[in-house]
Amino acid sequence: MPKPPPRRGPPGSPATYDRGVTELVSLDDIRAAAAALEGVVRRTPMEPARDPVLAGVHLKCENLQRAGSFKIRGAYMRVSRLSPRQRERGVVAASAGNHAQGVALAASTLGARATVFMPAGAPLPKVAATKGYGAEVVLGGHTVDEALRDAHRFAEETGATLIHPFDHRDIVAGQGTIALEILEQVPETGTIVASVGGGGLAAGVAAAAKQLRPDVRIIGVQAEGAAAYPDSLAAGRPVRLDKMQTIADGIAVGKPGEVPFAHVADLVDEIATVTEEDISRALLSLLERNKLVVEPAGGVAYAALLNCSIAFDAPAVAVLSGGNIDPLLLMRLIEHGLAASGRFLRCNLRCRDRPGTLASVLQLVGTRGGNIVDVYHQRSDPRLSVGEVSVDLSIETRGPEHAAEIVAALRDADYFLTVAGSSI
Repeated sequence: MPKPPPRRGPPGSPATYDRGVTELVSLDDIRAAAAALEGVVRRTPMEPARDPVLAGVHLKCENLQRAGSFKIRGAYMRVSRLSPRQRERGVVAASAGNHAQGVALAASTLGARATVFMPAGAPLPKVAATKGYGAEVVLGGHTVDEALRDAHRFAEETGATLIHPFDHRDIVAGQGTIALEILEQVPETGTIVASVGGGGLAAGVAAAAKQLRPDVRIIGVQAEGAAAYPDSLAAGRPVRLDKMQTIADGIAVGKPGEVPFAHVADLVDEIATVTEEDISRALLSLLERNKLVVEPAGGVAYAALLNCSIAFDAPAVAVLSGGNIDPLLLMRLIEHGLAASGRFLRCNLRCRDRPGTLASVLQLVGTRGGNIVDVYHQRSDPRLSVGEVSVDLSIETRGPEHAAEIVAALRDADYFLTVAGSSI
């Protein structure tokens, strides 16, 4: 049986790390998972990244997977390994959405009853899809960690089997089948970049890739506001975050799992983080350039490549891990992405309350090529002087230089101007 290479670990992982009794998933385990998943999951396409700054980057489109994410791989593998008696008792899971849908689909396919605990704020399309696959959904709490505690309690009370979102060998083996496909589709792959929440995806990808090609570089990416792995690796054990805040709800996990942590500490070369602005820009780029709809958690690997914060050996493959996004959130992210890339300008200016003044402002913006999206004009703000008005403008621009040109023109016209979220 092939053995994993010696522990290397990302920067910050201590040389004294000991995985204890956690045995790493073998290549045979992952190949067995691939055989079990044959005909169940899609062999998702590999697309070249179309953004001009990403030459040599390919996209593994798990956002086009059944149920909208890679999670069906691990969930089906775990449920398929249960005994007939265990399936009869049912399964239970906790998730913000993607694992929920994966478990619901796997359970319905294999004839098991599924109960899924989801945070009260889980996106409505994900809740509806989970119910659509036949699961009973129970909403409560604010985080996946809280939902997971409820799921543990339900399992103890009913005898249902908990299908953990990441902390199980079968889950890791199922997710590892992605790497088998990547190395078949792009045999010369030099780097694989994947999102990291609890760590199941990165663990599985690293376990498969490092045993087939020890030279392949594996990089995990977390949202800056929910990055549990850097501190955990430094401590040599999974450490819980005190708080989390990110739009990438699918990877907002407060504490790494023991099983994936052992794999990440041994096999992953680097853990990087990305900001909310990085994520917004990435999703906009994927939509515009590749015509791909990707959720925030699914786009963090691409975001790390797009912002040039990581070094990689080409060709690189970014795993787009999910595409289940609330349309309302997508609208906000598109606007945020436009603003982050300098193509959407929000500003406030103060001017004299005289007939024709507002028309002059709008004409000035128009003559500079700006497209005004909306205008809010008010006189009642107590911070205004008598005879002064405040005008909020939202302006579409052609990019940062164009935005700076419009701001300069307004200031040259002696308007007192402030720009939201910018140093212009």
